[in-house]
Amino acid sequence: MMEKYLRQLISIEFEDKKDIFTGFLIDWTEDWILLKNNPVDFIIDGYTILKNKNVKSITQDKDHEFTERVIKLKGLKTSAEEIIPITDLATIIRFLDHKYEIFQIAKKSDKAVYLGKLIELNDDELIMDFLGPEGDFEGEIVFRLDKIRVIEFDTDYINSLKLIVQEGL
Repeated sequence: MMEKYLRQLISIEFEDKKDIFTGFLIDWTEDWILLKNNPVDFIIDGYTILKNKNVKSITQDKDHEFTERVIKLKGLKTSAEEIIPITDLATIIRFLDHKYEIFQIAKKSDKAVYLGKLIELNDDELIMDFLGPEGDFEGEIVFRLDKIRVIEFDTDYINSLKLIVQEGL
């Protein structure tokens, strides 16, 4: 079913989450979906990896086709620069830690998102050094792996905070 949407602009809605995620489908597995973000209008901003669970609908309508056309006319890149491994959560986290250092996660139940860098990853938990909105690391935050539903990276917001962190070193 996902094959027909490859490299196309889609929106994904979940049965148990209010957010609707829109982006270009780059890759998917049984457990994960990788999108190049289209957060608003004709903008591309980073990547989102979604847990492939409780998907209510995948939409692609005339608005999507128009937005996709404009984005491509603007010359924005709608694919990944490289292969981003989405085989399992541990592989994803280790790749993001190595390549991007700072990433953001969200759980199903939370309205909040959590930005930070990896401290430790084991079979049950992800421990991150939480990065606050002022660009300061604020200490450990622990997540059960089975609760992680959304991972974002390489967005303008995350990259902007990374600049603040690097300036402070």
